[in-house]
Amino acid sequence: MKNQWLIRYSEIFLKSDPVRRQWENVLIANIREVMPDVHVRNERGRIWLDGDVKPDRLKNIFGIVSFSEVEHIKIDELEQFLPDYSRRHGIEKAKTFAIKIKRVGTHTFSSNDKAIEYGNLMRNEFPHLKVNLARPDKEIHIEIRGDAVYLYDAVTPGVGGLPLGVEGTLVALVSGGIDSPVAAWMMMKRGCRVVPLFVALDTFLDETTLAKAERVTATLAQYQPGIDLVVVRDGYLAKAKAELARMHREKYTCLFCKRRMYRIATAYAESIGARGVVTGESLGQVASQTLDNLLVLTDAAEMPVYRPLIGLDKEEIIKIGRRIGTFEPSISPASGCTAVPHGPSTKARLTDIREIERTLDATRMPLPLPLPD
Repeated sequence: MKNQWLIRYSEIFLKSDPVRRQWENVLIANIREVMPDVHVRNERGRIWLDGDVKPDRLKNIFGIVSFSEVEHIKIDELEQFLPDYSRRHGIEKAKTFAIKIKRVGTHTFSSNDKAIEYGNLMRNEFPHLKVNLARPDKEIHIEIRGDAVYLYDAVTPGVGGLPLGVEGTLVALVSGGIDSPVAAWMMMKRGCRVVPLFVALDTFLDETTLAKAERVTATLAQYQPGIDLVVVRDGYLAKAKAELARMHREKYTCLFCKRRMYRIATAYAESIGARGVVTGESLGQVASQTLDNLLVLTDAAEMPVYRPLIGLDKEEIIKIGRRIGTFEPSISPASGCTAVPHGPSTKARLTDIREIERTLDATRMPLPLPLPD
């Protein structure tokens, strides 16, 4: 008998055999990335780990639905082994129990046959126990695969989703606030590696805001090891804001700022082979996120813009942020942007914005792109 860890996935199993094998290999590579000394093997629908397994790290690996520490024996050892296993795992403190059988392979018995057989064995060994299949105090799970048996009494939920990287790379505009890291995390969960990009608006943002963006990025590293914040410093907004003030169009400041960010993000995404840009926008949450203004913003992008939070309200976003650990660093003190105008536009017209941009010398400023690694 030896202890192992059983890793379960779900969506991978639904794919065609070539895709399933490819995605299994990506998930295995992601496991090895955070636990390089662990031995990994896989069967259809299951991955098995031996060695120095760190359960807290398993919880943050996308693609893992759940996992269990298991004890591995041969099927002819099970009848003798089961009472001792159950005793070591606290069965004597329970009043009710259930035996749950999962079977893979060809056998001369059914899963129900073995559930009844081992249930009777347990009741003889522990006469105080009663069977309760719906809500037992203690569950013993027995997974039979050929002549191998795996026993476990606990199932730990994983983060789920798709293995990180199977859908390619996206650039995420990260401000350090509540929404953008949640949006980045949600796209990670759908199999995208994310490159976080912070656009530092010279004059209007100080180092406290950048420090906050670095803290939320460090939290995201729990889910994507090696993630690093890319910082771009840009003087466009100071020139654009001065021109807008001269034209009495300051209400468009945030839209001009965000259109510039979109252009920087899409250009950088193209330079590194990413397939789109992620933002933390939620419909109607602030002035720049109305339907009219989102149309204006999207016009500035030359590739797809993904907004996973678009239909969520603030409380739903905060709930996710708390769960994944980004909420606390995202509300840490920072000065915030000082360029936000009084009474920003909520219903900008795309034709007006394009016309104003054509008259601003600032729009011809080159994009300050970082060099890709």
